[in-house]
Amino acid sequence: MTAVESPVRRRWEDLRAFLDMIRFSHTLFALPFALIGALLAWRGVGFSWLDLLAILICMAGARSAAMAFNRIADRRFDAANPRTADRHLPSGRLTLASVVLFTLGSIVLFLAGTWLFLWHRDNSWPLILSGPVLLFLLGYSYAKRFTWLCHFWLGLALALAPIAAWIAITGGLTFVPVALGLAVLFWVAGFDIFYACQDVDFDRQQGLFSIPAWLGVPRALWVARLAHLGMFACLVLLGRLADRGWVYHAGLAAVALLLLYEHWLVRPDDLRRVNLAFFYVNAVISLGLLFLVGLDLWLVG
Repeated sequence: MTAVESPVRRRWEDLRAFLDMIRFSHTLFALPFALIGALLAWRGVGFSWLDLLAILICMAGARSAAMAFNRIADRRFDAANPRTADRHLPSGRLTLASVVLFTLGSIVLFLAGTWLFLWHRDNSWPLILSGPVLLFLLGYSYAKRFTWLCHFWLGLALALAPIAAWIAITGGLTFVPVALGLAVLFWVAGFDIFYACQDVDFDRQQGLFSIPAWLGVPRALWVARLAHLGMFACLVLLGRLADRGWVYHAGLAAVALLLLYEHWLVRPDDLRRVNLAFFYVNAVISLGLLFLVGLDLWLVG
């Protein structure tokens, strides 16, 4: 039995290592917003299980490719940074060749998802736009080398999820997914500024660009506050553009409280709770908004 189980166990451990490397659990940040965009788009064209499957495939492929490529591009910096030196490539738990193959496989998966929309809805836009989208997603990995706007680059990369879902389902674009995408942009930029506060000294030493390294932690946190205020404003605008009901608007009060709690957790003189704010609070916000939009559509229409 041991001889039979051992290869299976090794493959399982390898899979876990890859999923851990790309922080697969952080899919909770972007996927709910892609699904929100899909829910709003389905109001006009009708729900389809194939749409949902294609969205999940595209999201898994695009995000996995972007995260794996980021680990490849940043492996030298990760090795030099005590906070990240234990990541999979610097520590040797995964080889460079295996991560390159994983990245290529993820790109193929993403392209397969776009092809589903061509086959199912006769919509060629996802396939046409797949190249520029991939270039933009992968290009983020080099943003910190030349611009402090890297946080907003990441925000725009995730903002493409609901916009792309809308285009894939409807074949067009309106202000509704754009407002949702802008909310994601400001939300992600804000919490990425939080996260970058942990590496201020390292970024300055290595000549890397970030808002905390440029402005210092106290001022950077003010930029994050303004970004999250922009997110809330975009969500209010989304409610008006999409003609959402009382459930959605009541839920925005909960989102505001969560954002305030997130900013209370992260302070200039105490960054110990950055990961709590970064993952757990943001996961509640994204999943909560998905639930609220779904409930609002069900109750109000």
